[in-house]
Amino acid sequence: MDPRIWHKVAAISGIAALGLGTYGAHAFKPKNPSYKEVWHTASLYHLVHTAALVAAPITSHPNIYGSLLTVGILAFSGTCYTVAYLEDRTYSKLAPFGGFAFIGAWASLMF
Repeated sequence: MDPRIWHKVAAISGIAALGLGTYGAHAFKPKNPSYKEVWHTASLYHLVHTAALVAAPITSHPNIYGSLLTVGILAFSGTCYTVAYLEDRTYSKLAPFGGFAFIGAWASLMF
């Protein structure tokens, strides 16, 4: 797979991160205000790891790095967005897998 595909994935993820972050900051009004912080955490991790995804083509293993970051964004941030939006923590089971995917992506830079 062409490593430059990760720039397209980063572009899509960046659009989503900004849109969801804007929604969370201006329109998201949960009944329980603690879910606003969960949304903020999802948005922060989404945006930071999207920025890191831009570097995928210049890494030693771009497909591993890019895949792990993408899985991390979907599993961690996606789970947090879902938990916050539904105001139900029972949906939080995938978040740790996303966190491990983030760790794996960063660790892959050592090789």
